[in-house]
Amino acid sequence: MRAVVLSLTLFVAVSAFSQQADVSMLAATPTAARIPYYIDPSLLHVRLLLQDPPAIGSSANNAELADLHHIEDSRTPKEIEQAKADDVEEDMFIFGSVVGKGFTAEALPTTAVLSARVKNEQSVAGGELKHYFKRPRPFLTDPTLHPACAAKPGQDSYPSGHSLTGYLEAFTLIELLPEKRTEILARADEYARSRLICGVHYPSDTEASRTIAYAVFGFMLATPKFQRDLVAAREELRTKLGLASK
Repeated sequence: MRAVVLSLTLFVAVSAFSQQADVSMLAATPTAARIPYYIDPSLLHVRLLLQDPPAIGSSANNAELADLHHIEDSRTPKEIEQAKADDVEEDMFIFGSVVGKGFTAEALPTTAVLSARVKNEQSVAGGELKHYFKRPRPFLTDPTLHPACAAKPGQDSYPSGHSLTGYLEAFTLIELLPEKRTEILARADEYARSRLICGVHYPSDTEASRTIAYAVFGFMLATPKFQRDLVAAREELRTKLGLASK
């Protein structure tokens, strides 16, 4: 299914080479930007790729709440510590444990700009979906849940923005460091699971994020802007790490 979605998205994206705005200031204020940089929402209809989330009171929604209670009851102090750290960082540098020493925004300014632009595309696509589906956060539906991270009340649970960011940044980093693909994907899954350990998202929120990430990334990958940014970041990162060019 993911391969089909990616193929369809790439086909549509071939015609999307012109972009809508210059957002060169993204590196300074990435979280404030909602203007598309790589994607074209008029061509990439992400809403059509997701089913509605389980309705409140349905057996599926109740099963997800039960899963969250199980996670809450079994989460360890170490898992909570990691989840809290993941809660406050939303960029490519969450993969520092995979890439190694020196993988920081300060040391890699070109890579940091790429990361900010990727995060921006999450805000565009994910923001549209959150507004459309308006799913209440799980702790609002079930007040007996006890979030371990900052509990932002709102009807914006589906999909998970953090998880969508994590997968988009992961797919991007794999283009830069393909030899670390397995470790990067494992860290992205861990990052998404942190949202469940935090108690601020349903499992289906993070699953939806991964589905959307494949489509958004496929579109990005077909745009000249993204390809140029990949080349520049790849050269910077591999030189910094002392790795051969790919």
